[in-house]
Amino acid sequence: LQGVAMKYVSILAVLLLTACSSTGVVPMDGGVYMIAQRSAQVGFGPPDGVKADVYKEANEFCAKTNQKVETVKLDMTNSGFAKPGNVSLEFRCK
Repeated sequence: LQGVAMKYVSILAVLLLTACSSTGVVPMDGGVYMIAQRSAQVGFGPPDGVKADVYKEANEFCAKTNQKVETVKLDMTNSGFAKPGNVSLEFRCK
């Protein structure tokens, strides 16, 4: 039983260390930018909080040049057992 508990503690520690790690704004080509972020959410479901964080970061980036975010592509992966959710946003500033 102790070995199983240690395994789960190790998994949770890894998840917490990688939790909410954001790439920051990464320039792509054609005036498109990308932000990807991993969710710290434990359990099953969509990473809606991370989606909000990614859009907030994109809006702050575009606001520096008095522009607004235009979504090019949004990918979301739900979290599951020992698997964090992910959000990847590709956007332009318009």
